[in-house]
Amino acid sequence: MNTVHELRGQAGLILSGGGARAAYQVGVLKAIAEMLPASASNPFPIICGTSAGAINAALIATHASRFRTGVKGLETAWANFTSDQIYRTNITALAGRSMRWLSALFLGGVGAHRPVSLLDNTPLARLLSRVVRFERIDEAIEAGDLQALSITCSGYTTGESVSFYQGAAQIADWGRARRKGRRTQLGLHHLLASSAIPVVFPAVRIGGAYFGDGSVRQLAPISPALHLGADRVLVIGVSGSVNRTSPSGTAERYPSVADVLGHMMDSAFIDSLEGDVERLQRINRTLQHIPEKVRRKVDVGLRSVETLIISPSENIDRIAARRAGEMPRTMRFFLRGSGATRGEGATVLSYLLFEAGFCCELIALGYKDAVQRETEILRFLGHDPVALHGAAGAVPGDVW
Repeated sequence: MNTVHELRGQAGLILSGGGARAAYQVGVLKAIAEMLPASASNPFPIICGTSAGAINAALIATHASRFRTGVKGLETAWANFTSDQIYRTNITALAGRSMRWLSALFLGGVGAHRPVSLLDNTPLARLLSRVVRFERIDEAIEAGDLQALSITCSGYTTGESVSFYQGAAQIADWGRARRKGRRTQLGLHHLLASSAIPVVFPAVRIGGAYFGDGSVRQLAPISPALHLGADRVLVIGVSGSVNRTSPSGTAERYPSVADVLGHMMDSAFIDSLEGDVERLQRINRTLQHIPEKVRRKVDVGLRSVETLIISPSENIDRIAARRAGEMPRTMRFFLRGSGATRGEGATVLSYLLFEAGFCCELIALGYKDAVQRETEILRFLGHDPVALHGAAGAVPGDVW
C-alpha cells in the first residue's frame, strides 16, 4: 500500500448537477468501466461533484479501490429508484408544505412555521446514510487510489461557491472571487447541501452558515479539479451538446410557470458549465499560438488543460415528457397546473423524475454515447485502444 503520494497532474472527473438527469452520468461511467481491463485501478484520481453529481462522485470515490464495483452499485441504485426514496410524495406531506408556503406568501406566515422547502428530502438523507461509507475516502487516499474528492456547495450566508474537499496532504486551500476551496472531512451534510435544489429542497447548515445546491453561483465548475491537481478533465454533462445552437423562430404561446422554472434551473445547472468549457477551450487555443520557448521563459499565468466533454445526444426534456406518467400521482397533480408534465415544460419534470423507467433510459443513453466515443475516452485515459482490447480480450458489454 502506498503512502500519500506526491501531488501531480492527473485525470479529473467532473460530475455536474441536474437532479434525476444525473442518471445519465451512471451510463457513461458504466461504459468506461467496461472499456478498461479488469485489473485497472480508479482512472480518475481527482473526482469533483456538484448537486446530484456530488452523490455520484462520493459513491465512486468511496469505491476508488474497486472502480467497477462502485459503478455497478451506482447502476443498481439508479435503476431501482422511486421518487419516494428521494422525497416524501404522500398527499399529507405535499399538501402540508404547500399550505405553509401559501401562508408565508399571503398571510406573512401568521400562525405557521416558516417553510423551508417545497419537498421533504428526509428519505434521501436516510438512503445516503446507509450507502455512502465516508470513512473509505481517507483509506482510498492513503492507498493511492484517490487524490481528492471535492463537493461544491453554494453559501446562502456568504454568497460564495465553496468546494469542500478531502485529499492528499500537499493540496492547499484556494480562493478566488466568490469561490474558494476548503479542506474538511466530508460527510452526509455536504451531499445534502450540494444537492439541495433552491426552494425545492431545504438548505443545510455547515459550520455557522447555510448552504444549498452547488450549481448555484458556481462560476467556474472546472476550477476545483485544476486546483486539486488535474491536468486533464473529463466532464459528464446532463444537457444537450455544449455546441448546440439555439432554436430560431417566434414563440407560439406565453411561457408557462414550468417554462420559466425550467429556464431558471437550466441557468443554474447547465449554463455555467458550458461557459466554463468554452473559456477553457479558448485558453487552450490561445496557448497553441504561443511558442513553447516563450511560455517557459515568461510565466503567462495560463496552462493548457486537455478536456473531454460527454453530454446527452438526445433531448432529456423529451424523454421526461414521455415518461411523465411514471411520476407519483400526487406529484403529477401538483405539477400539472404549472405545465411541467407536458411538452416544453418538461424541463422541471426531468429534474424531479426519480423513477426507474426514466433513470434506466438515461443510463442506457449515457452508455450508448460513451461507447460511441470509446477511442477518445481510452486515449484520454492514456490507453492504446487497439492494444487494450487485444490484451483484455473484451469490449464493452462483456465484463459484468
